[in-house]
Amino acid sequence: MESSQVNMESSDGIESNDVIMGCYENMDRKLARISLVQSQSTIYRVHKHLKDVNTKAYEPDVVAIGPYHRGKDNLQMMEDHKMRYLRLLLQDGNQDLGRYISAIEPLEQEARKSYSERISLDATEFIEMLVLDGCFIIQLVRKHNTSPLEERADPIFRMNWIWNSLQRDLMLFENQVPFFILCKLFDLIEGPNLHARLIFLLSDFLNSLFPKRVSYRTTRSLDEIKHLLDLMHGNWCPEEPAANRDSFKRWRPINHATVLRESNVRFEPIQGDSLFDITFKDGTMLLPSLIIEGRTESLFRNLMAYEQYFQLGCGYVTNYVKFLDCIIDSPGDVEILSRQGIIDNCLGDDKVVANMVNKLIESSDNTHIYTAYATLFLQVNDHCYIRRNRWMAKLRRDYLNSPWAIISIMFAVTLLLLTVIQSVSSIIQIKHTP
Repeated sequence: MESSQVNMESSDGIESNDVIMGCYENMDRKLARISLVQSQSTIYRVHKHLKDVNTKAYEPDVVAIGPYHRGKDNLQMMEDHKMRYLRLLLQDGNQDLGRYISAIEPLEQEARKSYSERISLDATEFIEMLVLDGCFIIQLVRKHNTSPLEERADPIFRMNWIWNSLQRDLMLFENQVPFFILCKLFDLIEGPNLHARLIFLLSDFLNSLFPKRVSYRTTRSLDEIKHLLDLMHGNWCPEEPAANRDSFKRWRPINHATVLRESNVRFEPIQGDSLFDITFKDGTMLLPSLIIEGRTESLFRNLMAYEQYFQLGCGYVTNYVKFLDCIIDSPGDVEILSRQGIIDNCLGDDKVVANMVNKLIESSDNTHIYTAYATLFLQVNDHCYIRRNRWMAKLRRDYLNSPWAIISIMFAVTLLLLTVIQSVSSIIQIKHTP
């Protein structure tokens, strides 16, 4: 009996040791695959929390750039066009395709590390994709820079919907190739060390997609530019990080436009190159005008996704969209801002714009938000809490909220004045009665 018990305990101990060893070996293999070096990834998938709000805003309409959307059926039309552009490049420059492939092959591993996910393409497929997508982007912006008459046979330049969709698709967070691939190919196509021209061509092609003009900057090191979305974000936003302007000041959100107007806040459009230059002075909020069209939501969402990965939630676009979310709560707010020339509503429906703005911020990271506009919020709230302005807001909200209410008050005031006049006249008559 005792011998049997000892054997069972011995057996249990052996099994336990096997489990421990198996677990150890399994975890050790996993640890060996993990690098302690900081990730070099610059091109990510948009995470589920963001994508669930509006999946379509992050997916290409006509062209796949990079591996994440490669092979989708609805994007195959543009694959033939990529080949056509590559053939034109080779013919115009009297160049050999082998030069392009040989130049990109040494960059394969570095390019793979730029993507946050493991890419299943083999070396041949991956290099082919980089050459084809990179040459397509370069030829597209070069053709845009020539006379439109010269490109009238190209369906991309003949059909506005393709052109508009291409601009949108090139600004998708998931739809990118590393910028150093574009630079290497441009060296072969137009000559070495002409990267300032490449930046100009790219910015010029994409400029009309943005609500305000994108500045042409060459002050950033090429090594700092991650991809095309990063380039345009950096050139569109002010150079000073948003977090540095009013760094982490205490804030209190402002009311929407309808309530602000009731509190004697006026809205006035200003001319300027920066969409983010918003000020408040003497009861007037000064804002650059904003064009809202069919691609605006996708552009803002992808710029905000970029900021969540690389700007620690303190980006200018995220701050600006949250500011819009404060002053726009209903179609009535959009109507006020449109009437004042602040919003140019190309969508036509004020309700659609209000819903779009309110949903834009739903999935954003609220950490450190508002920092860029903390002083503005303080100034606006101080103005609204002045007693006279609070009384005016209450009067307008409670008694002047409809034409009939205004007519009724005017009628009551008129009646009161007539009563006073009649009473004064009666007193005067009594005094002059002998």
